[in-house]
Amino acid sequence: MKLIIAAIKPFKLEEVREALTAIGVRGMMVTEIKGFGSQSGHTEIYRGAEYAVNFVPKVRLEIVVTDALAEQVVETIRITARTDKIGDGKIFVLDVDHAVRVRTGELNDDAL
Repeated sequence: MKLIIAAIKPFKLEEVREALTAIGVRGMMVTEIKGFGSQSGHTEIYRGAEYAVNFVPKVRLEIVVTDALAEQVVETIRITARTDKIGDGKIFVLDVDHAVRVRTGELNDDAL
């Protein structure tokens, strides 16, 4: 099993969710986050004063899938979340040793 963590632009969330559902992803966790990378934030003007915005809003997706589905999930996120502008996000893939469904006690692939 693989844990796929993706940080994407918030306005792309629904489009990415629909694309993942279409390829068979049955669930994900979503968290609103802030971060910075190459873009290192920006400045905004509010009521005539300029403010530095050091962290940019993002959405973090966490998805656990079978090994067989992992590459397709990564590619689906990459294609769907892409805007060709700086700050499109990152995707990380980690191994998952063990999964348990709380309600039934099912393990690993059966727990997904």
